[in-house]
Amino acid sequence: MRKASSQMSIINNRKAFHDYFVEEKFEAGIALEGWEVKAIRAGRVQLAEAYVIIRSGEIFLFGSHITPLLAASTHVSPDPLRTRKLLLHNEEIIRLIGKVERAGYTLIPLDLHYSKGRIKIEIGLAKGKKQHDKRESEKTREWQREKARLMRNKV
Repeated sequence: MRKASSQMSIINNRKAFHDYFVEEKFEAGIALEGWEVKAIRAGRVQLAEAYVIIRSGEIFLFGSHITPLLAASTHVSPDPLRTRKLLLHNEEIIRLIGKVERAGYTLIPLDLHYSKGRIKIEIGLAKGKKQHDKRESEKTREWQREKARLMRNKV
Protein backbone atom coordinates (compact mmCIF):
# COMPACT_ATOMS: atom_id res chain seq x y z
CA MET A 1 0.00 0.00 0.00
CA ARG A 2 1.01 3.63 0.17
CA LYS A 3 2.69 5.60 2.93
CA ALA A 4 0.57 8.06 4.90
CA SER A 5 3.34 10.68 4.83
CA SER A 6 3.42 10.97 1.01
CA GLN A 7 -0.33 11.44 0.72
CA MET A 8 -2.46 14.52 1.33
CA SER A 9 -6.21 14.13 1.14
CA ILE A 10 -8.27 16.48 -1.05
CA ILE A 11 -11.77 15.09 -0.46
CA ASN A 12 -13.31 11.98 1.12
CA ASN A 13 -16.53 10.26 0.11
CA ARG A 14 -18.11 9.75 3.55
CA LYS A 15 -21.34 8.50 2.01
CA ALA A 16 -19.49 5.48 0.61
CA PHE A 17 -18.78 3.98 4.04
CA HIS A 18 -22.38 4.61 5.09
CA ASP A 19 -23.88 2.84 2.08
CA TYR A 20 -21.31 0.06 1.44
CA PHE A 21 -19.07 -2.53 3.10
CA VAL A 22 -15.67 -1.71 1.56
CA GLU A 23 -13.60 -4.88 1.28
CA GLU A 24 -10.61 -3.85 -0.83
CA LYS A 25 -9.04 -0.53 -1.84
CA PHE A 26 -7.11 0.38 -4.97
CA GLU A 27 -5.21 3.55 -5.87
CA ALA A 28 -5.69 4.74 -9.44
CA GLY A 29 -4.57 7.68 -11.50
CA ILE A 30 -7.09 9.89 -13.28
CA ALA A 31 -6.89 11.26 -16.82
CA LEU A 32 -7.59 14.97 -16.21
CA GLU A 33 -7.53 18.13 -18.30
CA GLY A 34 -5.56 21.18 -17.22
CA TRP A 35 -8.56 23.19 -15.97
CA GLU A 36 -9.67 20.18 -13.89
CA VAL A 37 -6.31 19.95 -12.13
CA LYS A 38 -6.45 23.66 -11.27
CA ALA A 39 -10.03 23.34 -9.97
CA ILE A 40 -9.15 20.27 -7.86
CA ARG A 41 -6.15 22.08 -6.37
CA ALA A 42 -8.57 24.89 -5.44
CA GLY A 43 -10.82 22.29 -3.73
CA ARG A 44 -13.74 22.56 -6.15
CA VAL A 45 -14.51 18.84 -6.48
CA GLN A 46 -17.34 16.61 -5.26
CA LEU A 47 -17.45 12.79 -5.07
CA ALA A 48 -20.74 12.24 -3.24
CA GLU A 49 -22.78 11.13 -6.27
CA ALA A 50 -19.88 9.60 -8.21
CA TYR A 51 -19.54 5.96 -9.17
CA VAL A 52 -17.08 3.78 -11.10
CA ILE A 53 -18.07 1.68 -14.10
CA ILE A 54 -16.27 -0.83 -16.30
CA ARG A 55 -16.79 -0.45 -20.03
CA SER A 56 -14.95 -2.43 -22.74
CA GLY A 57 -12.07 -3.42 -20.47
CA GLU A 58 -11.46 0.09 -19.13
CA ILE A 59 -12.50 1.74 -15.88
CA PHE A 60 -14.25 5.13 -15.82
CA LEU A 61 -15.36 7.60 -13.15
CA PHE A 62 -18.92 8.91 -13.67
CA GLY A 63 -20.77 11.64 -11.82
CA SER A 64 -17.89 13.37 -10.08
CA HIS A 65 -18.45 17.10 -10.23
CA ILE A 66 -15.47 19.41 -10.78
CA THR A 67 -16.58 23.04 -10.76
CA PRO A 68 -14.49 25.11 -13.20
CA LEU A 69 -12.71 28.19 -11.92
CA LEU A 70 -14.03 31.57 -13.01
CA ALA A 71 -10.64 32.42 -14.53
CA ALA A 72 -10.77 29.40 -16.87
CA SER A 73 -9.45 29.85 -20.38
CA THR A 74 -11.78 31.21 -23.07
CA HIS A 75 -10.86 28.59 -25.69
CA VAL A 76 -11.75 25.66 -23.40
CA SER A 77 -15.37 24.74 -22.74
CA PRO A 78 -15.32 22.96 -19.35
CA ASP A 79 -17.75 20.10 -18.70
CA PRO A 80 -18.07 19.64 -14.90
CA LEU A 81 -19.61 16.15 -15.14
CA ARG A 82 -17.26 14.77 -17.79
CA THR A 83 -16.51 11.02 -17.71
CA ARG A 84 -12.92 10.53 -16.60
CA LYS A 85 -10.79 7.48 -17.32
CA LEU A 86 -9.07 5.80 -14.37
CA LEU A 87 -5.55 4.49 -14.83
CA LEU A 88 -4.72 1.11 -13.29
CA HIS A 89 -2.38 -1.76 -14.13
CA ASN A 90 -3.85 -4.32 -16.51
CA GLU A 91 -3.70 -7.12 -13.90
CA GLU A 92 -5.70 -4.96 -11.46
CA ILE A 93 -8.30 -4.16 -14.11
CA ILE A 94 -8.73 -7.85 -14.98
CA ARG A 95 -9.07 -8.75 -11.29
CA LEU A 96 -11.63 -5.99 -10.71
CA ILE A 97 -13.65 -7.00 -13.77
CA GLY A 98 -13.77 -10.59 -12.46
CA LYS A 99 -14.97 -9.53 -9.01
CA VAL A 100 -17.59 -7.10 -10.32
CA GLU A 101 -18.95 -9.44 -13.01
CA ARG A 102 -19.05 -12.69 -10.98
CA ALA A 103 -19.16 -11.84 -7.29
CA GLY A 104 -21.63 -8.96 -7.39
CA TYR A 105 -19.31 -6.28 -6.09
CA THR A 106 -19.51 -2.56 -6.88
CA LEU A 107 -16.69 -0.09 -7.48
CA ILE A 108 -17.02 3.23 -5.64
CA PRO A 109 -14.73 6.24 -5.28
CA LEU A 110 -13.55 6.68 -1.68
CA ASP A 111 -10.96 9.42 -1.61
CA LEU A 112 -9.20 11.94 -3.84
CA HIS A 113 -5.65 12.73 -2.74
CA TYR A 114 -2.18 13.83 -3.78
CA SER A 115 0.50 11.18 -4.01
CA LYS A 116 4.01 12.38 -4.91
CA GLY A 117 2.53 15.55 -6.39
CA ARG A 118 0.01 13.75 -8.58
CA ILE A 119 -3.76 13.58 -8.10
CA LYS A 120 -4.88 10.02 -7.39
CA ILE A 121 -8.21 8.44 -6.52
CA GLU A 122 -8.81 5.57 -4.15
CA ILE A 123 -11.55 3.25 -5.31
CA GLY A 124 -13.13 0.56 -3.18
CA LEU A 125 -14.42 -2.87 -4.06
CA ALA A 126 -17.62 -2.91 -2.04
CA LYS A 127 -20.92 -4.64 -1.37
CA GLY A 128 -24.05 -2.65 -0.64
CA LYS A 129 -25.46 -2.41 2.89
CA LYS A 130 -29.05 -3.20 3.66
CA GLN A 131 -31.09 -0.76 5.76
CA HIS A 132 -30.67 -2.82 8.95
CA ASP A 133 -26.88 -2.89 8.39
CA LYS A 134 -26.85 0.90 8.17
CA ARG A 135 -28.79 1.14 11.43
CA GLU A 136 -26.39 -1.27 13.12
CA SER A 137 -23.38 0.76 11.94
CA GLU A 138 -25.00 3.93 13.28
CA LYS A 139 -25.66 2.30 16.68
CA THR A 140 -22.06 1.11 16.91
CA ARG A 141 -20.75 4.56 16.01
CA GLU A 142 -23.02 6.22 18.59
CA TRP A 143 -21.88 3.77 21.29
CA GLN A 144 -18.21 4.47 20.49
CA ARG A 145 -18.86 8.22 20.82
CA GLU A 146 -20.72 7.72 24.09
CA LYS A 147 -17.92 5.53 25.47
CA ALA A 148 -15.32 8.16 24.56
CA ARG A 149 -17.46 10.87 26.18
CA LEU A 150 -17.80 8.84 29.41
CA MET A 151 -14.08 8.16 29.55
CA ARG A 152 -13.29 11.86 29.11
CA ASN A 153 -15.70 12.83 31.91
CA LYS A 154 -14.17 10.28 34.31
CA VAL A 155 -10.64 11.63 33.93
